[in-house]
Amino acid sequence: MPHQVALTISARIRPGQAGDLKRLLASMADPAANRAIPFERLGTTHFARLFVLDEVDAAPNGGTGAVIPASLVYMSDIDAPIWRHLVALVRIGGARLDAVFGHCEGWPSSSAATWPRVAWLRARRIKTDIVYVNTVGRSVTQVHGERRLRQAIEEFLDGKQAEWHGSDPVRIHTAIRQFVAGRSDLRWALQPAPGPGLAFRVRSKLHKVGGALLVLLFSPLLLALLPVWAVLLRRHERRDVPDEPIPPGRERLRELADLEDHVVQNPLTAVGVAKPGRFRFLTMLAVLRLINYFTRHVFNHGSLARVRSIHFARWVAIDDRRRLIFASSYDGSLESYMDEFIDKVAWGLNAVFSNGVGYPRTRWLVLDGANDERAFKAFLRNRQIPTQVWYSAYDELSTSNIENNAAIRAGLTGAEAPSRAEAEAWLARL
Repeated sequence: MPHQVALTISARIRPGQAGDLKRLLASMADPAANRAIPFERLGTTHFARLFVLDEVDAAPNGGTGAVIPASLVYMSDIDAPIWRHLVALVRIGGARLDAVFGHCEGWPSSSAATWPRVAWLRARRIKTDIVYVNTVGRSVTQVHGERRLRQAIEEFLDGKQAEWHGSDPVRIHTAIRQFVAGRSDLRWALQPAPGPGLAFRVRSKLHKVGGALLVLLFSPLLLALLPVWAVLLRRHERRDVPDEPIPPGRERLRELADLEDHVVQNPLTAVGVAKPGRFRFLTMLAVLRLINYFTRHVFNHGSLARVRSIHFARWVAIDDRRRLIFASSYDGSLESYMDEFIDKVAWGLNAVFSNGVGYPRTRWLVLDGANDERAFKAFLRNRQIPTQVWYSAYDELSTSNIENNAAIRAGLTGAEAPSRAEAEAWLARL
């Protein structure tokens, strides 16, 4: 069973073509236009998005050499390996992929073979600083298979409602298990879902142990430097200039709202400029490394510090770490999503986003900041960019739906019959 990977590709757009590319992406997002890249045919893509980052001056007070050219960003949450995804993307994307990346510098001509294009994409891959996966090891195939399993069981029960009325829950569970065993297309569900492969588990364990040992090894030095860092942090925080808490204009909000709430899930893409200076750079780097450690080894099964509505999320530093992208695919509305973050992990938002220009004022890196709800929501909305193309492999399933389907499958895998209470609890999931 594969693990999941966050793929980010950033390509510089040819001068003067950013507007044309935005219009093309907007047309691809319109189902009636029938111009979308067929991500569903790739088979291993959970979520994917394409968007344009406009040319920007990354120096808040001006400066030479601070202009960052416009770029096209492709992000996808996929089942490993990456090379297989890129090969399938090039081969299946075909002319539609050409139409998009043809606006970028150096894209091979339409007559080029598959591998030069794959190499072009790989050369523009950017390392992701923080990756959050709701449940590591749960593939696209597994999500679809467990959804079909639940639907088949419900149809089986619906066809014999009179027979099941008042029946013993253990008897019903046994009948369902026999039904599944008798279906060649469902028999796989009687086996536990496999986890990630051995190589991934070994690498993950080495990373977990190695990271902890590294912190332990350097803990005397870190403790000695902590007072100095704290003094410098407060000095910088007092000098920070937060944005006025004014949300974007009505037209901008309408543009963003038009792309939201079409299915169970929504995408959020936001980009900000990092605060200048080596101190902020090193602080941001340390925070990203620390949070990535916890999302990789602690928050890897259904919850990001008690926030359960997120399918995938990532933070990516781009443009020589002058800008930071936050991208996520989540359930529900953006308003409820922001509220949940503020209520449960405001400290985490502060630790990362306070290193960005204009963020609400913080204390000691993790206090205040996002707790000013009005200021935080205005900050995020003003840095949100339209996700012109966004794909979900299972846009009718929330994280709780997916987890419930997995639990239904798990309830069929035991060698022994469940107790009456266990059978009742399991049937309640249907």
